[in-house]
Amino acid sequence: MIKVIEGYELKQGADIQPLFLKLRSYAMTFPGFISAEHMKSVRGTPIAALLYNWRTREDWEAWESSKLRQQLLQESEPLLASEPRITIYEVVPTSAWTYTKY
Repeated sequence: MIKVIEGYELKQGADIQPLFLKLRSYAMTFPGFISAEHMKSVRGTPIAALLYNWRTREDWEAWESSKLRQQLLQESEPLLASEPRITIYEVVPTSAWTYTKY
């Protein structure tokens, strides 16, 4: 499983919730989608993020490159102060970690 954090720096007063609802609703129709959470900053710069869980990186990449997602992101441009930032993490079971002495 992978986790994807898609962060958005918002313009002051921007309401990104409708976009997040659309992104999540459409992502749910793609193979490999597991879940998504919406988050927003409570201090400092207005930042909102979607935390996705996908079965594989390939599943995420299919959604990421889809025309539907691209269209939704184009519609969001007036709300954003910068391009969305995407970070991808692979979930690693803690039993697979090894101890290394410093």
